Amino acid sequence: SAQKTKLSRVLAKAGTNLGGSDIDDWIVDYFVQKQSLAKTSLTTRLAERLKIKLSSQLTAEEVYFDEENFESYELSLDREQLTDILQQQNFFHQLDDLMTGVLQQGRRNGVEVSDIDAVLLVGGTVQIPAVKDWVRQYFDSSKIKEDRPFEAIALGALQLAQGYQVKDFLYHSYGIRYWNRRKNAHAWHPIINSGQPYPMEKPVELVLGASVDNQPSIELIIGELGTERGAIEVYFDGDKLITRSLSNGETSVQPLNDREGARSIAKLDPLGFRGKDRIKVQFWIDDQCFLRINVEDLLSQELLLNNQIVTKLS
Repeated sequence: SAQKTKLSRVLAKAGTNLGGSDIDDWIVDYFVQKQSLAKTSLTTRLAERLKIKLSSQLTAEEVYFDEENFESYELSLDREQLTDILQQQNFFHQLDDLMTGVLQQGRRNGVEVSDIDAVLLVGGTVQIPAVKDWVRQYFDSSKIKEDRPFEAIALGALQLAQGYQVKDFLYHSYGIRYWNRRKNAHAWHPIINSGQPYPMEKPVELVLGASVDNQPSIELIIGELGTERGAIEVYFDGDKLITRSLSNGETSVQPLNDREGARSIAKLDPLGFRGKDRIKVQFWIDDQCFLRINVEDLLSQELLLNNQIVTKLS
């Protein structure tokens, strides 16, 4: 095709595992405490229905009959109560942290809040009035687009199929687990850092060896590295309020392949021996944000894994 590809570049992003199902659980917990309601898949669905109704009306009601105890429950919730539930769960505080992070990234790339022409809201959670109010704290109402929250992602995918290319980067860092003999505990070695553009032009290479004699295989656990755990110190310096993060040096990690059948990346034939380099591993990220690896046996010079998908990154 003679048409030139249009490029959309990601300047900033932030995210966490937080969404509609969490809110449903919080609503059920509210009724568990208030009315001794049993927490089941059915009551969770009723909580979701209450949440959806409150997007278009001020109050919502559902009736629940407990067949085991032969008792009926009338579940009633209004918008103010839902907002209180969200505040008690630090929902908006978490959103504030994410928004602060993404706006700071934008400023580092030369984009101020005033430079943003439009804010597109997608997904069901943005239909909650309290969430809409939260967004308006950061952006002018005239810039907020919320009329097609469920179609927006599909329509965006169609635009990509029509010649748009997205240049994106990783929000998280990723590493491999190893045994720290000094601390006598597992630790994590970073291999791909946050902010890495993808697809990657050059792979990351590691050379690994057996940890014991007569080792039949080599396992590799890959994890998503989060922020360092620690407390926050708050104090006054004259008339200024100062906050300081007190890191304890520990990083929160979400293992991505720590399950049976997914850890092993190389069967060693002949067996491996401690103190000798045995395999070379190449890591890279493709244009779909999949982490891929090649594994070469340095002794037999055999390619054990070629272009193997490990996991989807974010």
